[in-house]
Amino acid sequence: MQSIKKLAFAFGLLTATGFAAQAQGTGMKVIADKIIAVVGDKIILRSDIYNSIDDAKRQGQEVPPNASCMMMEQAVIQKVLMLQAQKDSLPVSDEDVEAELNQRIRYYVNQLGSEQALVEMAGKSIYQIKDDARESVRERKLAEAMQRKIVENVRITPQEVNAFFDKIPKDSLPYFESELEIGQIISYPKASSDLEDYIASEMQNYKRQIESGRITFEALAKKVSEDPGSRDRGGMYEIDRNDKGMWDPVFLQTSFRLKSGEISAPVKSNRFGFFLIQMVERKGDKAVIRMILRTPPITDEEVRLSTNKLDSVRNLIVADKITFNDAAAKNSDDESVKFNGPFVLSNRDGSPYVRIDELDKEMVNTISKMKVGEITKPIAFTNEQGKKGVRLVYLKSRSNPHIMNIQDDYSKISTEALEEKKGLTLDKWLKAKVPTYYIMIDKETAGECTGLQKFNSTEKAGF
Repeated sequence: MQSIKKLAFAFGLLTATGFAAQAQGTGMKVIADKIIAVVGDKIILRSDIYNSIDDAKRQGQEVPPNASCMMMEQAVIQKVLMLQAQKDSLPVSDEDVEAELNQRIRYYVNQLGSEQALVEMAGKSIYQIKDDARESVRERKLAEAMQRKIVENVRITPQEVNAFFDKIPKDSLPYFESELEIGQIISYPKASSDLEDYIASEMQNYKRQIESGRITFEALAKKVSEDPGSRDRGGMYEIDRNDKGMWDPVFLQTSFRLKSGEISAPVKSNRFGFFLIQMVERKGDKAVIRMILRTPPITDEEVRLSTNKLDSVRNLIVADKITFNDAAAKNSDDESVKFNGPFVLSNRDGSPYVRIDELDKEMVNTISKMKVGEITKPIAFTNEQGKKGVRLVYLKSRSNPHIMNIQDDYSKISTEALEEKKGLTLDKWLKAKVPTYYIMIDKETAGECTGLQKFNSTEKAGF
């Protein structure tokens, strides 16, 4: 059996890159397909494995030499975990699955630059891409829920951490570059009512121009819309009423109240600005629309109000009347705080330990003047989407380049030791549970990957 880390690697390829394979549609390399395994009433296809590996390579991911055998073994384990999760009635809601699908769509849209680029590459619509990937995402989330249940009570002691570190050969201890833990509390200023009224009147004027025939919605969107994701294609989007995590709720509600060809009144969104929406075509819960987005500009006065707000928050933190984490949860306008907390996460491994080259230039300039434990006064900044904000920055830790040691790296070593202990617990569970499931491995596949033979429920290594 494999460790939790190897499981995580395989699950990532089988789902994250498998999702990309779904998205890339006809652009994928054609694989001669066949059923390579059956687990319970679930099948595993050769294409599931090799398409995922090929896609991982295209994305520049490091793929081990035995990736195909490793992934086939983990695919069997994932099916067992998923089936057991179903037996145990572990909760994975439709909302959880949709949120995951939306997150992955956003990831690939960001990678490709626009939603239209993803649609063109895939040769299918966004909701078709999601429909193709929905079942695999649900299966992975069930497997993850079962894995969490198996190891949820595993704990680690300081003695076990020390013993884990002592087992590492001294000439194999890793070298760490300088890393930082950086928290931030963000306030995005809200535009004045006068400016909002002005933008609303502008949008109303746009509607009159379109309805009078002086200009088309498409041409006007290309000219004035501030949404970079749709401006070049005349504001066009394909939307799904069920994609609540992907779209602004006001935007969705307004869109699906419109009849074909109808243009909405200007509608205000708390998150983005003002929308003007035209229904192009609707089929049930899915529709094609065009939209124009205008965002009221932020003045110095609004920035000052946000600055004053965060200054008060900082005073409470410094006076030990509230923790930084609690202050962020109550006051930050950064939506990711609800899910990931207030600390900047590394794009290498998702941990809160980041390197200088992972930070934006404004953040680098800020922390270069800070001492560990310090919280800045409110600082104005502009995010990657060009939105003005104000933030407090907290430098929790800064490490110097060094070889791993128990004093400086106890937290990391403890995490590694805990993961190893969880892996042993999972291995023990799998050794007991796998034989209780009906599993058949294709003879040729079992011959290529001898590690799969131990899963076979029959005396013959094949169908």
